Parts: sequence; C-alpha cells; structure tokens
Amino acid sequence: MQPLTSAMTTLKRSLLAALKSFLRGRSFLQALLAFWISPKSLKEHHVNGSSIFPSRTIDDFLKEAEALLLGPIEGDGLRRYSSELKRQFRERLHSHAECMLPSFSHLLPTGKERGQYLALDVGGSTLRVALVELRGREATGRESEIVRMVTFKITPEIKKLEGMSFFDWMAARIYEVIHKDISNGQDIIPMGLAWSFPVEQVSLGGGLLLGMGKGFLATNGLLGQDLGEIIKFACKKQDLNVQLAAIVNDSSATLLSQAYVHASTRFGLILGTGTNIAVHLPVSAFSRTKYGKRAESWFESASHVIVNTELGMFGKDILPLTRWDELLNASHPRPDFQPLEHLLSGFYLGEICRLAIIEAIETAGLLGGELPPSLQKPYSLDTEILSRIEADTSPTLEKALAYFTAHHPCVTPPTISDIAAIRTIATFISRRSAALLAASVFSLWELRHETEAEYVAATLKRAPSNDSAVVLPSPSVDEEIKDVEVSTKVAFNGSVIEHYPQYLGTCQRYIDDLVSRSEHPGSVDLVPALESSILGAAVALACATTAE
Repeated sequence: MQPLTSAMTTLKRSLLAALKSFLRGRSFLQALLAFWISPKSLKEHHVNGSSIFPSRTIDDFLKEAEALLLGPIEGDGLRRYSSELKRQFRERLHSHAECMLPSFSHLLPTGKERGQYLALDVGGSTLRVALVELRGREATGRESEIVRMVTFKITPEIKKLEGMSFFDWMAARIYEVIHKDISNGQDIIPMGLAWSFPVEQVSLGGGLLLGMGKGFLATNGLLGQDLGEIIKFACKKQDLNVQLAAIVNDSSATLLSQAYVHASTRFGLILGTGTNIAVHLPVSAFSRTKYGKRAESWFESASHVIVNTELGMFGKDILPLTRWDELLNASHPRPDFQPLEHLLSGFYLGEICRLAIIEAIETAGLLGGELPPSLQKPYSLDTEILSRIEADTSPTLEKALAYFTAHHPCVTPPTISDIAAIRTIATFISRRSAALLAASVFSLWELRHETEAEYVAATLKRAPSNDSAVVLPSPSVDEEIKDVEVSTKVAFNGSVIEHYPQYLGTCQRYIDDLVSRSEHPGSVDLVPALESSILGAAVALACATTAE
C-alpha cells in the first residue's frame, strides 16, 4: 500500500498547488499541466529511496515521440497542413492588423542600380555603419560589396541613453565613419536603414517610433515621432546633412539583398532566434484598409508590394501540437500569440526538447531518472546545445556527451544511450521545424501564384478592347507571368537555417516534395543572403533614389 499512498499524496499536493495557482490568476489547466511534469514533483516519486517509474522503456518513449512529432507531417499530412495555412494567409490579406502587412517598399531592384550607398543596421546589440557599392547584376560574383563597415557595440550603458541622447550617439558614430568621404557644402546624403525594432511606417523613409523593448530607453519622450526626422536632427549636430530615404525590416532587407543578384527572388526568410518571411505580392491582393493612410500617388505607382507576413503569428487551430507544445504555450506570457513561432524558431526548440526530456526522465528512466538541476529552469536548454549534439554522428557520441555534461552536469553520469536518446528527440524536433517551415514557404509560393493570376486577369480585363487598340499585358505583367513559371528564389538568413546540422537540406527536400505535387509550375530554391541587413538597406536606398 505504501507506493499507492505515496502516489496519492503526490497527486493531492499537485492538485492543491494547481488550485492555489488558479486562485492567483492562472488558468486551472495551465497550472495543472505545469505541475503534472514539474521538476519538483519528480523528486516526490520515491519509495524506500528508489524512484518509481511506470513500466516503459526509452525505446517506447522514442516511438511515441516520433509518432507525435513526425506522424502528422508524414504522407499527405504536410500537404493538408499547408492548404490550411494558405487559407489563413488568404484570410489575413483582408483582416488582422498585426500580420500580412504591406510595406511602403514596392520596387524590386532591376539589377542596373550602381553607385555607393550609405547603409545603417541597428540591432539589439550592434550599430553597423557601412558604405556599400552596387556594381550591377552583370558583375557576376561581385554584384554588391561592403566597401567599408564599422561595427559599434550597443552596450548596456548605451541602451540606457534616453531620448535624443541615443540618436546623438548614433549620429556621432555615423560621422566617425563617413566624415572623410564628404566635402563642405555637399548635397544631402541619403541613407538606407535596417531597423530591427517596431516602427509604424508612414512612407518608405518615414516611420513613427514605437517602443523598442530589449532594454532600450531611446524612445523615452520620442514615442510617435518620425524616426527619419529624429536621425536627421541628430546628424545636423555633427554637420551631416542626411536624409533617411528607406527603412526596411530584416526579412524585407533579406529579400532585397538577393533580388539585386537573382532577378527571381520573391521571398526573404529569417530563421534564427525568431522567424519571419517577407514576400512580394500584387497590391490588388489586399483589401484597401490593410494599407492604412497613404497617398493615392503610391497606389498609382505600385503594382506589387513587399509584405511583412509576421509568419510566427499563424497556425492557430491547425498546427499538429504535442503535449509538450501545449505545455510551452500554457506557460508562455502570451499564449497563442505566435503559435507557429513556437514550433519553428531557435528560441523555442530547446525548450520543447527540455519538456520532452523531463517526461522521459520521469516515465522512462532517462539519465538515471534524475533531472539535472540546471534543467529545472524553463528555457535552460539552449537550441545551440541541440545543434552540437546533432552534429556528432560518431558511434560513441563522445563530443555530444562532453558538451551536454559540461553545460548540464548530471547526478548520474549519462550513458551513450542517454545522449543517443536526447539526440533522437532533438532530431525529431528540428526535422518537424524544417518541415513546417517548408510548408510555410510552399503555402506562400502557391498564394503568390494564385494572386498573380488574379492580378493578370484583372489587368487584361481593364485593357482596351476596341479595334484601334492592341490588347497586351503591360511589360511588368509579362515579367511577372514569366517569373512564376521558372525557379523562384527564397533568400534566407539566420543562425538556425544557416548553422543547425542538416536543417537547410531537410527544409529544401520538403519544399521540393511539396512543389512536385503542386498544380503550379516552377521550382523553389533556398539561397543564402549574407550580410543581408546592410546590403538590403543599400538596395532599398538605391531603388528609392533611382525612382525619384
């Protein structure tokens, strides 16, 4: 009776703790799920000094994990999911204020833009100021080059600079880099900016400051003011006559940087700590309300537009979730806000694996049935550790074993079988991520095909039909028809897709399989976009100044 009494006592304590948490404001389900596999409760499953586990082997656990994580994407599962995701993309072309956001950038580079351009990249930890030379698409292998770039660390002290003080610091760094290249009385110096923070764009080169987060105080007293005017004012103090001509986010910059090199680039993909995709779509695909307030002249000049999908916000009610995904979501500060982000991005892959490892320890005796103390804290298993473990393909897993134990010392020394099991779980999780990312790219590719066909049909319908007029699509329409029939390039950037073992190849294989079964012609190729923020900002600037 002692084991049964002990188990009943543990369950009673968990339920009481869950109820207390519920009374403090959390949902009962969230609290119960959290306590069901909490590390604290693991320590209470002991009888006569020995841990009690249900009769389950680690092989049984891994078989179930494979079924849960990969089962839904096998066969036609991934194709069905991509169809549902495309439906969500479609719906949000006409609704939802936080995703499928058309930018002010509607021009893709022709590849003929040439010259030197000043580009800035402001991120969470660095400011980069660069002089970029564009030589033209025909300069194969040397199309674009960073002639000079200086990187400045944004230290915690700089993050604490309030209001104009931060932008004055920025202006001083810009002066350091370019003052030798300018002469007295020089005309306005245009700049392109890759801005990695929220901004409400009101024009291609103008945006209203929103909270930056990440510990920055620069928006104090400046919220809602125009970013371009703020930078211009700060640079005036350095005797620099600058004008912010183009603002782009990271995914748009990635798209533009490779569109200058590959004419068929229509997507920019980010997959690192977070994830996002930018896509080039017809203006007519969106409801007019999605564009907010912008001049009629913009619509007269724009046939297509670069769209910030905010990919991570999709997937609600259609994603194949496991109990570990549900636990992660239930304990998240903003449950259901970014469902797809949870299953794709580097910030969350390690945490999903940690939750699965905890269950394997409790139910199958992984790591001797003892949870390493360092893994008790949420998000303590970094995705980089999974990457290092997966990279070790040796029979002994010596490197993986050493790396894991160095970061997470274990009460009982882990065996090769333990590390092999953790490696297998990590492989399931990363493979699922690659498959779901492939489905995202594929769904947007099909959506682009469909909206392009609708745009062409509408353009032809509006064309003159009397005998004195020749009914022909405009050159831009001809070009778009041609584009969707050949290879479409997806420019990518980010630590996970660039460096996680086998991730890129796995994702490309899933894309190839989905495209091969599509009714639309063509292929989709992932291409790397190195230094995409700086180069993309320069290309956006070149497009903006060339169009003037």
